Amino acid sequence: MNKTMDSILDSLPAITEGIQNIREILLANAVMFGEIPGPTGQEGARVRFMKDRFHECGCQSICEDEAGNAIAMLPGKKGNRTILVSAHLDTPFFGAVDHTVTVHTDRLEGPGILDNSIGLAAVASLPIILEKLGIELDDNLILMASAKSLGEGNIAGMRFFLENNKVPIRAGILVEGGTLGRLSYASLGMLRGNITCRMPEDYNYMRHGSAGAIPVLNTIIRRLLEIPIPQEPPTHLIMGQVKAGTSYNTAATSGALHFEVRSEQAGMVDAIEKQVKNIVGEVAFSSGFQLELIAAARRMNGSIGYNHPLVESMRAIMERLAVRPSISPSTGELAALIHNHIPGITIGLTRGSKRHELNETADIESMWTGLTNIIGLLQAIDGGFCDEES
Repeated sequence: MNKTMDSILDSLPAITEGIQNIREILLANAVMFGEIPGPTGQEGARVRFMKDRFHECGCQSICEDEAGNAIAMLPGKKGNRTILVSAHLDTPFFGAVDHTVTVHTDRLEGPGILDNSIGLAAVASLPIILEKLGIELDDNLILMASAKSLGEGNIAGMRFFLENNKVPIRAGILVEGGTLGRLSYASLGMLRGNITCRMPEDYNYMRHGSAGAIPVLNTIIRRLLEIPIPQEPPTHLIMGQVKAGTSYNTAATSGALHFEVRSEQAGMVDAIEKQVKNIVGEVAFSSGFQLELIAAARRMNGSIGYNHPLVESMRAIMERLAVRPSISPSTGELAALIHNHIPGITIGLTRGSKRHELNETADIESMWTGLTNIIGLLQAIDGGFCDEES
């Protein structure tokens, strides 16, 4: 008998209870992923662990592709359509950081546990969870742990997969550890830029003085802050990092500024980028330093829309679970799905705190609700309730 959307919603409390009965599987996977370093571009150990989990769950077509993604197929009863469920492998922490994950009665604590060890654990545990709950989908599931997502990785793993995938994808669910209630269905326009600053060998001290790279970067920052930034639609210019100098008494000969521009208004990032280029050119001429603007990552504005059936279904599931949706656009892998005309959303699994700190903390109890969101949405997609009318 085919399920209705109402029957899926009515089944959610029982799903939450059933997931709690197999909690140790998810927690064990979260801890093990958390204790494996995975800085961007160095995710190999996590790939091997994910592939081991896929083998243990009886998945098929398990592989690591050329971009470093770990991929597996969980066949559906009919297999006529395919749903993608993915979580990114990398974290913002380098391997030298102590990656110990501490398990408390009510929380997990450790670097990257929210971003994105719990997301990876959910993808790795999904076949077992579905089996234990007795849920069989008609659609195939592609389960993926994507590489090179964060920062200068520029969502390279997801881009590669979608550019080379030959199987039509019905919908995509992107899983993040935090935060429960997150619902992203739109992609922000975004530019991550690096402005490098270097003193040339023929630098003219008589003309420009000897203050060094730091005052040059300071001039750039001051000029960037003078750029008019619209409040609506929301637009932001973020100064993320400045690097320069080696000692108190030596003028820096080189340096760099890392910044990000993001906007919900189409075309605004490009307009601001043009102003940044002009500022860099003017300061280079006036300072005598060699300046270069390098784009480390870009995103285009895009959205599937608030009223898309996929978003409506997710909102209905959250409402039944008493989860208040936190709707915000994404600068992550969702952009690649939207660019490839694949309906997709990004959701968060649990509540937490101290994000991107060494003692990042994830609440255990709310994870079961987050996982129920995924299971409910998979059934809604499988049942055809998330398809747009043709």
